[in-house]
Amino acid sequence: MSNRSTASGTRRSPREIVEASLKRRYATERRFRLFGASAVVLGLSFVLILFVSIVSKGYTAFFQSYVELPVAFNAELIDPSGKLAEGGLDEIEIARQLRSVNFLKLARDALRAEFPEVTGRTQRRSLDALLSPGAPLQLRQMVTSDPAVIGSERSVRLLVDDDVDMFMKGRSTPISRLDGTGVASVEGDLDKIGKAVVVRVTDDGLLPLLERARARLVDNADRLARQQARLQRSRDAQTALLEQGGLSDDQAGEAEREAARNERDMAQLETKIQALRAEAEGSDELVLSAEAPSFLLRINDGLIKLVALEPNSARGELLVPPASAAPAEAGTWETLELTTPQDARRLTDQQLAWVLQLQHEGLLSKRFNVPFFTNGTSREPELAGIAGAVLGSFYTLVLTLLFSFPIAVGAALYLEEFAPKNRITDLIEVNINNLAAVPSIVFGLLGLAVFINFFGVPRSTPLVAAMVLTLMTLPTIIIASRAALKSVPPSIREAALGVGASPLQTRLHHVLPLALPGMMTGTIIGMAQALGESAPLLMIGMIAFIVDIPQGFTDAATVLPVQIFLWADSPERGFVERTSAAIMVLLAFLILMNLTAVLLRRRFERRW
Repeated sequence: MSNRSTASGTRRSPREIVEASLKRRYATERRFRLFGASAVVLGLSFVLILFVSIVSKGYTAFFQSYVELPVAFNAELIDPSGKLAEGGLDEIEIARQLRSVNFLKLARDALRAEFPEVTGRTQRRSLDALLSPGAPLQLRQMVTSDPAVIGSERSVRLLVDDDVDMFMKGRSTPISRLDGTGVASVEGDLDKIGKAVVVRVTDDGLLPLLERARARLVDNADRLARQQARLQRSRDAQTALLEQGGLSDDQAGEAEREAARNERDMAQLETKIQALRAEAEGSDELVLSAEAPSFLLRINDGLIKLVALEPNSARGELLVPPASAAPAEAGTWETLELTTPQDARRLTDQQLAWVLQLQHEGLLSKRFNVPFFTNGTSREPELAGIAGAVLGSFYTLVLTLLFSFPIAVGAALYLEEFAPKNRITDLIEVNINNLAAVPSIVFGLLGLAVFINFFGVPRSTPLVAAMVLTLMTLPTIIIASRAALKSVPPSIREAALGVGASPLQTRLHHVLPLALPGMMTGTIIGMAQALGESAPLLMIGMIAFIVDIPQGFTDAATVLPVQIFLWADSPERGFVERTSAAIMVLLAFLILMNLTAVLLRRRFERRW
């Protein structure tokens, strides 16, 4: 059959048939290799995307913004009795006396000294909000460690609020800069912030800014038009359902209400669209609303918020008084566009103007974020650290190792070397294999019911966490240990028995040491699994908000995965980067532990 004539009328030789079969087989193998390589590349791509996403969001958490200010350590406020200056007090007495000192006032006075024009209560509150609640704690620690600073003035780097930190890191409120053309001058009262001023620029120097503002209005109108089109499609779909009929009374009523809501929303959007387009196409003065991006004009080291634009003039509000009222030549002044509207951000234009002024004067800077590694958790993102979670994870893993390793090795040694083969041991082996596949949260429920509610072990402590994780990791370590024991050749046992060793000596002195590297590898992998677990620990109370760093195995604590879970649920933007940074630290520990397992296996592995 294979030698029948082809379409051309000639017979195919057996060699040609074999070669054609080989070509098909080789083509199939190439496709298979291509599919395999594509699967590997796809998997690596997803892993790479994951790592890039985490690192891009979290690397900025390793840096923190500070404002450098001259702080006057007023002796009358800090040490009215003069006992600290006399010396002779221990740290406990010093801390007790400093507990009632208002260090927040010292920090605020230092910041207010940079902006003496800020006088109103509301303005001062806005200015004070730029400092972190941790700033007075820094000053208290300085005085506690060195009472000699009392009565002197020192330059101190104080923590700023997390919103300022996010702005400094470029995580919020992008800024576009436009160099000024023409000669600019400011008219009006230049001594008090919030006052109305007029900016005049020659050669239509504000025309590029005006065109940009009008283009923003057109973009907003187009965005609303697209939203209106989506509503119209939804309205048309509801109307079509009503025309087709076949709906119940409730369904028809809901469709009519939905169509009416869409119709009302479309009418409101149409009004806004027409207003935006008319404003963008108008030839008169363009008034900037709070929903539009803000424009700040920097001139003579001052900042003015522009509220209305014309090609050669603008009305504005004084945010930072300029150093002089002299006209500014082209290139010496600029405009800053705050892309995010004021209504959509946490910092007002006035606060951002103060931040920009501090940055312009070189007082704001970013430093390595040491508190991230030394502080416990906090409600304030700029004060939150991973020290408590890392120590909690360390105590938990130490106890987990002490509990699980001896039990797992003993169980594996007994089942593999001493236990008789019967139904009981078969049942035990099946249960061990099944326990390795049980969801981890089940062990958390077991720990809550048995260890906490029945035995009364303190909840939210490394002790109860280690007991739960021990139950979870035992099957993994037992299975790895049994595999390591099986890998020891029978000749080792026969040789030991041949020289007079007892069966117990053979197992303990010869088989167990040779299987120990494999057991250690399985144990490290089990510890890495325990380090990354959070579900069972949530059930035993380790989700509690714990500020203090644990000092022992029975202190209330949390672990790194649970800390990541808590931060990921926080609404502040500053916790987003700290969540990713904590994930990076956790991944570093996991990679290190798995790398250690690989190195141990290669170092102690025997080739039989």
